[in-house]
Amino acid sequence: MILTLEKKEKSKMTKRPKTTGEHIIALYGHISGVKKSIDNLKSNHIKHLHSDVDKIDNKIDKITSWIIYGLGSFGIVLLGQLLYILTK
Repeated sequence: MILTLEKKEKSKMTKRPKTTGEHIIALYGHISGVKKSIDNLKSNHIKHLHSDVDKIDNKIDKITSWIIYGLGSFGIVLLGQLLYILTK
């Protein structure tokens, strides 16, 4: 297994840079590849995360609304009972 991975890694690298200039050119190529990957993440994955967060936010808003409505109803019933007892 290790030997096949080493062979695959060697086959990916076509040529090792020998001079400083070749190293710099290889680094520029690597940096441009990283920039493209970052742009891809920004354009695709962040949009998906944003939509997922919006969906969760809407669900939390609904749950919060139901809790507030329930507490309000309970308060109105409690106030009604209190007023009934006081007027009796």
